[in-house]
Amino acid sequence: MASKAAAIPQDVSGIWAKKGRRIALLLLSTVLCGVPPFVVTKAVAQQVAAETVAFRIPAQPLAPAIDAFIRQSGWQLSYSSDLVRGRTSPGVEGNLAPGAALQTLVAGTGITVQISAPGSAALVTRADTAAAEDGALMLGTIVVGSSYETEGSNSYTSDLLSVGEKAAMSQREVPQSTSVVTNAQIRNNGYTSLDTAVNDVPGVLVWANDKGRSSLYLRGFEIDYLYLDGLPVAESSINGTQPDMSMIDHIEVLKGPAGLFNGVGSPGGALNMRLKQANRTDPGGYVSGEVDSNGHYRGEVDYGGALNADGTVRGRAVLAYGDGDGFIDKETNGVQSIYGTLAWDITPNTTATFSISRMKRDIEPFNGLPTYPDGSLIWTDVDATTAADWNRFDNDMINALASVEHNFDNGARAKLSLRQSRHTADYLYAWAGTSASANNTVSRLQWLAREYEQNSTVLDGHAELPFTIGSLNGSAIFGADYQRSKSTTRTATGTISGSWDLDDWNVGSVAEPNVSWATIARSETTSKGVYGQVRLRPTAELGLIAGARVSWYDNTTDTYTASTRRTTTARTEENGKLTPFAGLTYDLTPTTTLYASYSEIFQPTSYQDLNGNTLKPTTSGQYEIGVKSEYDGLNLTAAVFELTQKNVPQVVTTGVYTSAAEVRSRGFELTAAGELFDNLHLSAGYTYNQTEYTQGTSEGAAYSTYTPRNMLKVGLLYDITDGPAEGWSFGGQLRVVSKFSSVSGATTIRAPGYGVLDLMALKKIGEDTDLRIGIANALDKDYYMRVGSTSVFNFRGEPRTLTVAVTRRF
Repeated sequence: MASKAAAIPQDVSGIWAKKGRRIALLLLSTVLCGVPPFVVTKAVAQQVAAETVAFRIPAQPLAPAIDAFIRQSGWQLSYSSDLVRGRTSPGVEGNLAPGAALQTLVAGTGITVQISAPGSAALVTRADTAAAEDGALMLGTIVVGSSYETEGSNSYTSDLLSVGEKAAMSQREVPQSTSVVTNAQIRNNGYTSLDTAVNDVPGVLVWANDKGRSSLYLRGFEIDYLYLDGLPVAESSINGTQPDMSMIDHIEVLKGPAGLFNGVGSPGGALNMRLKQANRTDPGGYVSGEVDSNGHYRGEVDYGGALNADGTVRGRAVLAYGDGDGFIDKETNGVQSIYGTLAWDITPNTTATFSISRMKRDIEPFNGLPTYPDGSLIWTDVDATTAADWNRFDNDMINALASVEHNFDNGARAKLSLRQSRHTADYLYAWAGTSASANNTVSRLQWLAREYEQNSTVLDGHAELPFTIGSLNGSAIFGADYQRSKSTTRTATGTISGSWDLDDWNVGSVAEPNVSWATIARSETTSKGVYGQVRLRPTAELGLIAGARVSWYDNTTDTYTASTRRTTTARTEENGKLTPFAGLTYDLTPTTTLYASYSEIFQPTSYQDLNGNTLKPTTSGQYEIGVKSEYDGLNLTAAVFELTQKNVPQVVTTGVYTSAAEVRSRGFELTAAGELFDNLHLSAGYTYNQTEYTQGTSEGAAYSTYTPRNMLKVGLLYDITDGPAEGWSFGGQLRVVSKFSSVSGATTIRAPGYGVLDLMALKKIGEDTDLRIGIANALDKDYYMRVGSTSVFNFRGEPRTLTVAVTRRF
């Protein structure tokens, strides 16, 4: 993704008093850069001078030259929006300290560089410096340029994101509710799997299973696609498609339909994961290890640097290994992950990247507890299990991504990206096949065996073109994509009769079943589309966004049934399906933006009506209005949404459906993320969400009963910077949800709401070593975090668990 400067205007209306202007300048520089302006300490100068980066920035207009500097150095720059207009940079080339390179980049432009902290600088004129000294400086719009990557930022927010878009842009430019899980949050909270990482994201519901196999929901709908660097990957929780967090820089979450650049998918939202990049020229990395009180352990190694003398070719490798017990009896969760990436600056404006990852999961799975026949929950020991001794889950997932991106001198860019993947899974596991009697015994086990293989290809090419028509500024993105996947799924199920006690689970005499495949399904899916988006700025405050996509979708599935020795074929096809998008942003103040949007997405279905015709695809549209604000290091959002899904399949009789149902999801969300002060990090949000059928035989009934109407999530971390506890950080995560339920036939299973508090302590030991101590569920709350049916999918929450981790950077 291209990194762009994020415009952060500052309100300068009115006439400031002389003293007030000086204080405001001091505060602004402190917020943007960490220390007062025009002050360079000896330690800062030495640290900045010690780093060297391979720069290749040709002579060009100053604005794109600064963008190139930000991409190549990872620095933050603050400067007036009027400062770069009409100025030309002489460029810079060679292995230089970023501070020296920046001086060269602005040489002859009349601009002065003020380095105020490692990795941060302000650009001013000599007149600005003199004005600041006598208090006469009037500040204009301030632009803060920042790297798209979040490694090293130590922040709980990000200025830039690209989820639901094809370019990195500020959160205020995206007219939908968004959240980011930064690298600092991944590191500080010890997130190792995607489901654990997004469990603390406002609005996200994690429907618990083994780590890496949980279902993810937004606004009442399950997420069926994930994105790696903007390229889609089918999400299949049962097959364990979620990547390990060791390879991820940060996670971006968009709430609501994101169909403009993909067309097909869940209306709930999109999760884009930015892969770690080979962005450092000096060799270095980290090694870490952790262990928890359940007996699970994990280690990671991350190392990268330049592969040639001038740093134009860079590499990085990340390895992770984890294994050991969970808190459930007979449950283990092992993972092996290896990730490598290369970056090549072919020219100063052209970069090629390649990455490949392989992840294996080795799990002894647990499929949840049963309930009593009336649906009431069982509160036996928290480690109670229903697993057989031979339960197993093994998968192997390989992803290879390649891209070439060119940035033109006029600000235009073009990018071509490719993803190729292969995913296999092999599993056999058992669980309770009946509800539990009053004495906590079950009389049957149910088992599932499956072999799964999928190969997929994704290709995307797009161009972004800035333009000016008279006084009207804007940009346009045009592109096309292609996806193809082939999969084979072999499935068998069965039951085992007997009697087993949940309070004293003994299945040693239960033999592993002989598996004979009952069905073999072979599926081929092709999806392609063309898309376009135009962004206009009729005035300085108003932004208009319009886009559309045209999609073609074709799926053919051949299913062989062993009992009948027959093969049936089902085909779903959509030709020229239009997916529109419209939005606007309006800057109420220089730091606050009002937005509104309408977005769509569709999902093809294989259900058939009475005449054997495939039903029309479900089509989902969302209206959202909200306000986003950047306040003193915080990103704040308030949003109200209404999402309607039409053509929802509804069963008429066995094998026969109608598309008469309609579903509505509505609610509001409040979020805050970033830094309250330099040393107080915050990630918080409250979500209210109500879903119901608005048409069909279930009209008036709740649609997603398992989605709590109320979810509150708050994360805090306080860094102690002086005193006897200097170097320590203390914080935690609080999750509070209201009651939820699940319908199993004629029985409703109800779970009470709960609140869970996690605590953590971080300690910097010297310059290069970090200690992390975490206590999950510090109050040892006994709760259910998921309910399913009377026999399966009822999951207890994790009890109090202690984790200790050490990281050494080099």
